[in-house]
Amino acid sequence: MATTSPARPSRRMRAARVVLVVGGALGLALGVYVLVDTVALRRLPGVALWIGGAIVLHDAVISPMVFGLGVLTRRAGHRLAGGIIVTVQAAIVLGSLMTLLVLPAIAAQTLGSNNPTVLPLDYARNLGLFWLALAVASGLISVWLYLRTKRANQRPSRIQS
Repeated sequence: MATTSPARPSRRMRAARVVLVVGGALGLALGVYVLVDTVALRRLPGVALWIGGAIVLHDAVISPMVFGLGVLTRRAGHRLAGGIIVTVQAAIVLGSLMTLLVLPAIAAQTLGSNNPTVLPLDYARNLGLFWLALAVASGLISVWLYLRTKRANQRPSRIQS
């Protein structure tokens, strides 16, 4: 019985992987250096907590939502174009990431500040408006993609001889 070994990556692919790994490691090292150099030691636990919360939010909320949405939309049948699924998933990811970025400002605003110019905006309202705009934009793009796909499927095909 003959066994086949998995295809080995080409030299270019190996070189690209090495460049990406080295670039990622250098970027990570630079990030750690900047973090340690610019953030006071007493604030590092708070930064670690925020990063940990972001990871948990991503793994426990954002990823399952996007996956579930993908499963539901695929079960809707082949009537939906792949671009619609991607558009809705991208909107959820963008909205979730924006929420992750804005929540600390909303929390800090509820604590109050002696300086009213530190957090001058209504971040909760702006986040809601962002989600609304994102829903409208992704809805419009999805409708456009649906109509475009529907129109393309209705065109008579040319018979090649």
